[in-house]
Amino acid sequence: MNLSQANRCFLDYLKTEKNFSERTLLTYHYALDNFYEYFKEIFVENPNVCEIEIDDIRPFLGWLQDKGFARNSIRLKSSALKSFFKFLFKKEYIDNNPAKSLSTPKRKKNLPNFLTEKEISNLLLNFDGNGFESIRNKFLIQMIYGSGLRISEALNLKIGDIDTVNKTVKVLGKGNKERIVPMGTNTIALYEKYIKSKNKCVNSSKFVFVSGTGNKMSYSSAYKIIHREIKKISDVKQKSPHTLRHTFATHLINNGADIRSVSEMLGHSSLSSTQIYTHLSIDKLKDIYFKAHPKAEK
Repeated sequence: MNLSQANRCFLDYLKTEKNFSERTLLTYHYALDNFYEYFKEIFVENPNVCEIEIDDIRPFLGWLQDKGFARNSIRLKSSALKSFFKFLFKKEYIDNNPAKSLSTPKRKKNLPNFLTEKEISNLLLNFDGNGFESIRNKFLIQMIYGSGLRISEALNLKIGDIDTVNKTVKVLGKGNKERIVPMGTNTIALYEKYIKSKNKCVNSSKFVFVSGTGNKMSYSSAYKIIHREIKKISDVKQKSPHTLRHTFATHLINNGADIRSVSEMLGHSSLSSTQIYTHLSIDKLKDIYFKAHPKAEK
């Protein structure tokens, strides 16, 4: 089996047997495409996977760096490659796993991008239409920012998950862990407006967020909408659904919420994952201090 055939086989396995999300599949797809491109450029061939050795794989990480990929991106591609060869070995397409000893670069910890409170207000003001898509898009942004959901969690929401009486939403997070997150009054009001529009315009669906044809909204569609709308109101580097989730956590911490409560609402498995938002809060406190203290000097 050559490399391109093995790539297709692995991706098919992830989709049909592992039932990976569209976003995760794209991550693996891009990583394998890069590995194939590397082999074609360096070795000018589409090798049989049985012939690939660890010394053929190690230079791939340096090749990615030379191409301008960031450390975290290289880390993800390295992890995908290790899973790829583990799969080939498990399925007995290869006699040994050459990527077993491949090192994975450590994650670079960057402070997350987030929007200011004014930018969030401007973002939501962009949607003044009463059409189905305009209301849906506004509610999608309000839902992610208002309750701190991951984009996959929002798109997997079902009608029964939202409790308008108790103002809560039931979320199925990573590892199939369920959590209950509060919903604000504005989010509830927008949800009720959206559901009325949804029921008029598209066929009934158990999913909250749907396309104009009534199918479950795709990750790529949701990402494009959010990226486009953030671009209109902010120069923030990352314009993605996760930026809204970062903004949710940052605004809570900056306005006095305790880290344990924020961690629980985000669905983090440990407080260490939430600690990064306290750094943002400290930066804000320092900024206020240097601006307000008459004898403070930077």
